[in-house]
Amino acid sequence: MPAPVPRQRDVPAAESGQAGLSTPPAPPSAPAVPPAPGAAPEQPLTLLVIEDDPAGGLTVPEILDAEGKRIRIRTARNLTEAGRLLTPDVHCILLDLCLADRAPAAAGTPAAGTAVPAPDAAPVDELATLRQVLRLAPRHAVLVLTAESDAERAAEAVRVGAQDYLFRDELDGRLLGRAIRYAVERKRADIAQYKLAESKLRAQENARLERGLLPVPLLQGSDLRFAARYRPGRSRALLGGDFYDVVRTPDGTVHAMIGDVCGHGPDEAALGVELRIAWRALTLAGLCGDELLATLQEVLEVERDNEEIFATLCTVDIAPDGRRAGLCLAGHPAPLVSRPGRPALLLPYEDSGPALGLLPRARWPRRQVELGGTWSLMLYTDGLIEGRTGQGRERLGQDGMVEMINRRLDEGLHGEDLLEAAVAEVRRLNGGELTDDVAVMLLDRSTGGRPRRGYGAA
Repeated sequence: MPAPVPRQRDVPAAESGQAGLSTPPAPPSAPAVPPAPGAAPEQPLTLLVIEDDPAGGLTVPEILDAEGKRIRIRTARNLTEAGRLLTPDVHCILLDLCLADRAPAAAGTPAAGTAVPAPDAAPVDELATLRQVLRLAPRHAVLVLTAESDAERAAEAVRVGAQDYLFRDELDGRLLGRAIRYAVERKRADIAQYKLAESKLRAQENARLERGLLPVPLLQGSDLRFAARYRPGRSRALLGGDFYDVVRTPDGTVHAMIGDVCGHGPDEAALGVELRIAWRALTLAGLCGDELLATLQEVLEVERDNEEIFATLCTVDIAPDGRRAGLCLAGHPAPLVSRPGRPALLLPYEDSGPALGLLPRARWPRRQVELGGTWSLMLYTDGLIEGRTGQGRERLGQDGMVEMINRRLDEGLHGEDLLEAAVAEVRRLNGGELTDDVAVMLLDRSTGGRPRRGYGAA
């Protein structure tokens, strides 16, 4: 090890603290490695040394980084000074493990007049100082310095959280500079890996939460078959501003609903969930038609972030015998009904009311429609009909959707197969993913009593 030399002020006092590292002139060194082409120049590295050597300080040659720039050094004699010098521009900490050994309590040597601890007393934590440094600087790279005879404690320091260890007898400027760069990059990689794992856990938790908010149809005791497809326009999400639900009340009536909050961000998704839950609660409480929609509008007005937010809604109340239904439209596209031997067509929509949240004291007429014995009823949001049909501005529209569904019905598709094919064709016509949310649900009644292929039983 080089002989100690008097401490020098090679760096400003603000950089060196109260006791800077001695840095004699560096011997000729190899040319610095040039930065990668196009790489942005980085700020010079800063090293914070925590050591208290009564013999005169640790002596190392000048330290250079990979670009040949001098690594700035700050020195602290204890953790109090270290906390004051640990500014955001510090990249790495070099901790002398002997710092704890020189503390009376850590050495295990009792002071005069102090009782000797019992043989079975708890062992002294030799890495207590390191643990304090890691708590003080959780985002900084940490190197530990010790004697070669103390290799076991050095390895334990790495297991505790240090990035690497160095032996005093092997220390030189080249080795220390390389160790600093390695420690800094390893810490950056550890932090990036931690953030990635944290992001994945958060995404999984959000997915579990969103799956829990998706509706579970309540159709026990009904002979209707149910199928649905849902595609949020928001990237990497399970929920958008569209929402749907279906429940059967004790009198045998099946109530179905589909709606769309304007926009498809997380706030709209949250509002859609609130409206769906409110609709289910009000429906199970016995409300329907105009009274139910008026109450939902009150919920929307209270929960929305601003007065420009509105929601469209379609409700269908299917009688216990399954042959007729009450239809309410609040600014929403009319459902599509198909019957055996006849082309699919839209239910009447002339008496529709305004979207929820647009007009105070609005009214929504409830129209009775005949369904017949065997039928399929498709409810959908405008994301299904507003996709483009080519490079121009032309949209699919309701007429284009009706033609598309009739083609699929002629091919013998029903239930989930029909919905999957419809959504896939809309995406294909659009030339890629749809930017708006898409929700589509299908209720089917067959007098034969046997569900068609592709349907899930209620």
